[in-house]
Amino acid sequence: MKSAYIQLIRPKQWLKNVFVLMPVFFGGAMKSLPSVYASLVAFVAFSFVASSVYCFNDIIDAEADRRHPVKCHRPVASGAVSKTQAVVLMVLMFVLSMLTLCLLTTEQIVPDDSPLSTIYSPWTVVGIILFYYLLNLGYCAWFKRYAIVDVFIIAFGFVLRLLAGGLASGVVLSKWIVLMTFLLTLFLSFAKRRDDVVRMEKTGEAPRQNTIRYNLTFINQAITITASVTLVCYIMYTVSPEVTARAKSENLYLTTVFVLLGLMRYIQLSVVDNRSGDPTKALLRDRFLQAVVLLWALAFALIIYL
Repeated sequence: MKSAYIQLIRPKQWLKNVFVLMPVFFGGAMKSLPSVYASLVAFVAFSFVASSVYCFNDIIDAEADRRHPVKCHRPVASGAVSKTQAVVLMVLMFVLSMLTLCLLTTEQIVPDDSPLSTIYSPWTVVGIILFYYLLNLGYCAWFKRYAIVDVFIIAFGFVLRLLAGGLASGVVLSKWIVLMTFLLTLFLSFAKRRDDVVRMEKTGEAPRQNTIRYNLTFINQAITITASVTLVCYIMYTVSPEVTARAKSENLYLTTVFVLLGLMRYIQLSVVDNRSGDPTKALLRDRFLQAVVLLWALAFALIIYL
């Protein structure tokens, strides 16, 4: 039973919340303990609230999941966890998220001349997380029925993670990193939908209600477009004056090679191997992707912090 509860809150999916930590890393604020502390608190709070959303999603999708070849093994769909127990766990995860946010300090950790000085407040981070929570409850209950709208909401959720991390740590975000985050997660979302389309073409049944509004031609073009624009945004980020000034280096553009490698590898997993159904699993299982991400992070850290 305990393992079923753990499966329901999906702790492996907490990896997605690493976007909350991106501002403190990219902003060169890793040496500031208050900024790192605030980022970690926001990360934990986002993880708990995301688990609450997963519980809600499995509750309302239980009947549909029972007809799915893979999702039928989810705790609520399989009967390992009752809907009442899932509701209790959903509420508990939300309460834990709010309690975690109480650990955010009210101390001003941004300079008085910073653009964030007038809006910095733990309550701003709370507001972003609450908005994320309500948006995703709406997504689970309604918005995910609509093709294209569904993936845009997912991508916007990652932007909210980024904004929460930036406000928590007191790091001013570059417009390019915001755009890049949105486009990268849009790319990953379309790649995930491609897996659904492939399954639909093989079995004749749509894994999701909106899968019938996608096909391989459209998905492949969407993946190509979003991957291309993501790469352009990343290059613009690495050469933008405010970023190079903050990093005290004009060599950030050299890390572009790792981003290109990562995008190409993920397209290969999606188009050649048909293994893009779960981005988190792809990252946890694919050694090539792990090596690219590690080398990219190491190169970026060496340029910024040494």
